Amino acid sequence: MDNPLTLVIATRNPGKTREIRDILKNFPIAVKNLDDFGPLPEAIEDGATFDDNAYKKSSFMARILGMPALADDSGLCVAALDGAPGVYSARYAGENATDAENCAKLLAEMKGKEDRRAAFHCVISIAVPSGAALTYEGRCEGLLLESPRGENGFGYDPLFFFPELGQTFAQIPQAEKSRVSHRGKALGELKNEFDKVLTWIGQQMPKEEKFPCGK
Repeated sequence: MDNPLTLVIATRNPGKTREIRDILKNFPIAVKNLDDFGPLPEAIEDGATFDDNAYKKSSFMARILGMPALADDSGLCVAALDGAPGVYSARYAGENATDAENCAKLLAEMKGKEDRRAAFHCVISIAVPSGAALTYEGRCEGLLLESPRGENGFGYDPLFFFPELGQTFAQIPQAEKSRVSHRGKALGELKNEFDKVLTWIGQQMPKEEKFPCGK
């Protein structure tokens, strides 16, 4: 029996790996993450868009490891701040900033602003070593509160109020968040087309050549 295709998730985050592994559990594929390969160089995320950064990560790891790689890039875009923090969401308050520090800076920037519209964006890129890639996107719109609510989630979740459910992303259960969130929507699109993705990967990956053993 042939070994299943391996797809590398370009992250060391166990939660994200579990989420993607669960979504793809019924497909003939082995899902690994970067912890399965020891020390590796890091992709430089200096793109101007989520699409740029997702592709930089997926294509870099696909070339390094010689197998298909999946990466996502996501963040919060605020209307009153001309789309900020955007691709800088994770380091809005500086390199290695905590979630609390990023939220505090966002609240300070939003002080006195009436337009509280915001949207989470997620771009997923699946790349092969040749550089070819597929892209999936998700978006979730909501409003920014003036103070945090809830203990679940991470990042800007305590400030992101989702009108459809009447709660912040930090108040709703993880399963419900995954159904409506930007990443959940992008992963849902990926799951719905994954049979086609597997066919595409098979067409893009170089075929292994087998040679008879000499006597």
